[in-house]
Amino acid sequence: MENFIIESGRIKLIMKVNPIGDDLCINIFGGDTPHIGCITLSVPRPSLSNANMTSATTSVLNLTGHKDDEAARYVSHTLAAKLNKNVVVTCGIHVDQITVDEIKMITELLKQLTDQVISEF
Repeated sequence: MENFIIESGRIKLIMKVNPIGDDLCINIFGGDTPHIGCITLSVPRPSLSNANMTSATTSVLNLTGHKDDEAARYVSHTLAAKLNKNVVVTCGIHVDQITVDEIKMITELLKQLTDQVISEF
């Protein structure tokens, strides 16, 4: 298992990547109250617009009232398509009194963490 950690201001995100055979199981959490807010499964497949490219089909299970689905879907879908692996992501990030700018920062930090995983796997 590999841990990837990134921080900016009061935002700290942790991404734990656990290879399971050829697949990846990833836990993303952070903020003031880490939790499980969403689970995704992404399966690589040929792109519908270009059969020479790999895309993914992503399924999402979101806990009622949680908004972790966009973050989990981005990570899961991107890694499955880029690495040609089945990817499961659990995600739960909660920052008390989060601002719009901090939400944007979380999105950017997750992109950076995803790029790190792609370069390592």
